[in-house]
Amino acid sequence: MKFRDRYRFVRANMKKNKTRVIMTVLAATIGCAFLIVLASIGFGIHKTAIKDITNGRLMTEIEVHGEKPFTLEEIQKLDDLKNTKTVTRKQIIENNLTYHLNKYESHAETMVADLPAEKKAGFELSKGRMPIHKNEIVVGYDFAKGLIKPVPDEDTKNLSEQEMQNKMKDSQYKGNLLGKTVQLEIQQLEGKRMVKKNFPLTIVGIGKKPSKQWMMNESVFISEGQLKDIERFTKTPRGIMNSPENKNLKMDYNVYNDVKVYTHTADEVEGVSKKIEKWGYSTYSPQNELKQINVIFLIIKIGLITVGTVAVLIASIGIFNTMTMAVTERAQDIGIMKAIGAHPGVIKKIFLMESSFIGVMGALIGTAIAYLFSFGVNLILPVLIEQFFHEKPPENFYFSYIPVTLPLICIAICFGVTLISGLRPAVRATQVDVLKALRRDI
Repeated sequence: MKFRDRYRFVRANMKKNKTRVIMTVLAATIGCAFLIVLASIGFGIHKTAIKDITNGRLMTEIEVHGEKPFTLEEIQKLDDLKNTKTVTRKQIIENNLTYHLNKYESHAETMVADLPAEKKAGFELSKGRMPIHKNEIVVGYDFAKGLIKPVPDEDTKNLSEQEMQNKMKDSQYKGNLLGKTVQLEIQQLEGKRMVKKNFPLTIVGIGKKPSKQWMMNESVFISEGQLKDIERFTKTPRGIMNSPENKNLKMDYNVYNDVKVYTHTADEVEGVSKKIEKWGYSTYSPQNELKQINVIFLIIKIGLITVGTVAVLIASIGIFNTMTMAVTERAQDIGIMKAIGAHPGVIKKIFLMESSFIGVMGALIGTAIAYLFSFGVNLILPVLIEQFFHEKPPENFYFSYIPVTLPLICIAICFGVTLISGLRPAVRATQVDVLKALRRDI
């Protein structure tokens, strides 16, 4: 018997018992949809967690930490490592510094960086250009928000917290910064007297907007030449104050506080990190977090799929019942097929094909329903949370996410379960006695 003939036979028999077949398909549909929807919650929260870690961060980045600040020789050693794309280094200005622009002030973190290396690592500007001259600087995207016009204490005495916030917001600098000259005020103790000096700096570039709203970037990049001027004034490396607590501090010039290694691809991070750790440094990269999170969510997803599979197993009881009844009702047809020489294997394949059709139809319809549910819940749930709980969900939050592999896993489970469910009735069909079947007596 050809496949086409077996298919026609199965289709004709399914049409005879349409209501029962529809109810069985419905049971398989519900089971499959439940499995996918349940597992999609695990996949959705996992995707959100991964996005939260990786958003705004390079997966090729390795933070390197040592017991002491890094020297140029040590940085060069890191740069010479195989698979290293670039190494960024920063010197943080350690002074009670203040930026002045007209009546506005800011205490932004100030550092010296190798800007070509920063650019190679992915640093970008939203406006302007990179510095060329010694007195030119690049500021962070939110530097303007940190420029505040000082408010006298007596003006804020009786203000509520909300009024205070509004007052501070009103006192923020709102003009264009590009091309403006700010005065960097550096302080140093000479004996018991505090001496101050201003360094005029021109803003020529503004950094790229951070990827997340809560990430504020008010930092300032100055040139190495400008740092030398600051050090000549303070007579200390990186503008360190001559305070009593710093008296016994070992002061080294030309050392770097913040060092990061960047690889060409994310796959190279682990290998480069191991080499760096062999030299006695400690390392950290976003992939360290990803490994732990991936293991945890893998266990959660396996658990959810296992629970969802129970629903498919319950649906398999309906398929077993349907196929058992089909064997009983078609006893005469089975007897005729055997009488004309049909092989028992062919009869077995016919009933397995029918149970497979029911399972696959249920899986396909269940998958479609699960996708509609996933789309709907991701669209509606954030609105409901905001409306009834007055809380804004995290940015790019996925309550439900269905990767391509999930429906494939579900269809495979459904297909396997339905084959097992139909196996016993199919075997029973091959054991039907021809004479008894023709007399309609089983």
